[in-house]
Amino acid sequence: MHVVIMGCGRTGSLLATMLTEAGHEIAIIDWSEPAFQRLPDDFEGQTVLGNAVDQDVLVEAGIERADAFVAATSGDNRNVMASEVVQRVFHVPKVVSRIKDPNRAQIFQELGIEVDCRTVEGAEVLLQLIDA
Repeated sequence: MHVVIMGCGRTGSLLATMLTEAGHEIAIIDWSEPAFQRLPDDFEGQTVLGNAVDQDVLVEAGIERADAFVAATSGDNRNVMASEVVQRVFHVPKVVSRIKDPNRAQIFQELGIEVDCRTVEGAEVLLQLIDA
């Protein structure tokens, strides 16, 4: 499976590492070259320097043959914008966008984007832990 990941922060770099170790083909995009230092020295995936909202950058990462795309930056707006481009222009079958704002997450889900909203999930776990 070819997966393109936007964002080489803690989440994106860990996901990229896990997927390559599982035998998947990975391209990870970040606009900050030092971010790639989070990847292990033996990382076998492709690193692409640039803005994943830019279609040329996405093409360089192999988006046209991607089976999945994950938007994992810290910016909700960038994640959704890139996810919309990938979903509507490149027709990638599986698009997941990390969204922090619960209100935005609901809106984007209604637009057909699969959303990972750790804010809601985290609050639910904390609620269970305090037995409220």
